[in-house]
Amino acid sequence: MAMTMTEKILARAAGREAVRAGENVWVNVDVLLTHDVCGPGTIGVFQEHFGKDARVWDKEKVVIIPDHYIFTADAKARRNVEILREFVAAQGIPNFYDVGTERYKGVCHVGLPEGGHTRPGEVLFGTDSHTCTHGAFGEFATGIGNTEAGFILGVGKLWVRVPETMRFIFDGSMPPYLMAKDLILHVIGEIGVDGATYRAMEFAGDAVYSLNMEERMTLCNMAIEAGGKTGIIAPDQVTCDYVRARTSKPFTVFTNDEGATFHSEHIFNVAELEPTVALPHSPDNRALARELSDVRIDRSYIGSCTGGKTPDFIAAARILNGRTVAVDTFIVPATTEVLQALHRERVDGKTLIEVFQEAGCKVGQPSCAACLGGPVDTFGRLNEPLKCISTTNRNFPGRMGHKDGQVFLASPLTAAASAVTGHITDPRELL
Repeated sequence: MAMTMTEKILARAAGREAVRAGENVWVNVDVLLTHDVCGPGTIGVFQEHFGKDARVWDKEKVVIIPDHYIFTADAKARRNVEILREFVAAQGIPNFYDVGTERYKGVCHVGLPEGGHTRPGEVLFGTDSHTCTHGAFGEFATGIGNTEAGFILGVGKLWVRVPETMRFIFDGSMPPYLMAKDLILHVIGEIGVDGATYRAMEFAGDAVYSLNMEERMTLCNMAIEAGGKTGIIAPDQVTCDYVRARTSKPFTVFTNDEGATFHSEHIFNVAELEPTVALPHSPDNRALARELSDVRIDRSYIGSCTGGKTPDFIAAARILNGRTVAVDTFIVPATTEVLQALHRERVDGKTLIEVFQEAGCKVGQPSCAACLGGPVDTFGRLNEPLKCISTTNRNFPGRMGHKDGQVFLASPLTAAASAVTGHITDPRELL
């Protein structure tokens, strides 16, 4: 029977020769991710149902990364991290990237790939809805709740319904003014925030395969904003080279069978697309950047798992180099590796950090920072009802802090251009 790559991955994990969309199957878990927001709840569920002295099913397959509410004086946030530390010590979990140590990474969705924890053909669950990011590596990756994660800690399996697959094909060569963020905002604007509910969103086409892994991660990250169960991209040489540079563990590449059944197919020519913005308060509230020049902004925020990677900052620096920002502009590297790159990578002979500092930007520590709001002392948080153009992935009321704040989602190019002008700006005006 012909299968999609998602079906083939789940069949392997279920110990089956084949599965069909709509079937419910037990799948063996290759990696379980949790962090400081959901980790304590997951641990609580595990200990309640398996016992205080129970051992996790496989300590090598658990990855724990504090990344959300960490650079704060908030006592409850600090206690969450302490709970993680106590659990890791008791269980002997090796893959713990603790804040304040040399092992600290930063945002989990970027830190996992950097640490070699994302591999083609595997099943990865995480207590974060944007775990679908990792489908960029040709694996089945999706977010789950604390209860499901607590169960996995105990038995290493989960009951999963096999999703249908929607294909999104981007033909043509990527123009220099477009980024993956523009592509996914266009898709979400087309199908709506529930248009892919419980389906795998597969991204393909020449434009997709011209993207680096970081950009592919952005595409898959926001599948959940369309209701998707996961985003996924079939691995190619770029994928395999990235993974092999970070782990020696073997992996299996799966691709679609000829004759596989898909829910639907959507084809776009990237030459016809333009820099795109999602207006408050929904990722599908789509508009073109060139249509929004009358929208004044108070802040620009460039960071997060969809805007805080090295290529994101290289793109922003193309705009900001030799210019000065007109509004408060926050630069938040996703990980410590990205922070190092800010001091190494250059645009016109200047390091990225030099470009940002000369432009008048504020540079924070690697973390999720204001993407999820957080305590009032969180770097970049909207503590007033400000208008913010942001490279983050959600813009519902209160997402970045103040409930009356307005968040406009955009690419790093558009966010940087808008930072310079003080209003939403099509990056083509400054490139």
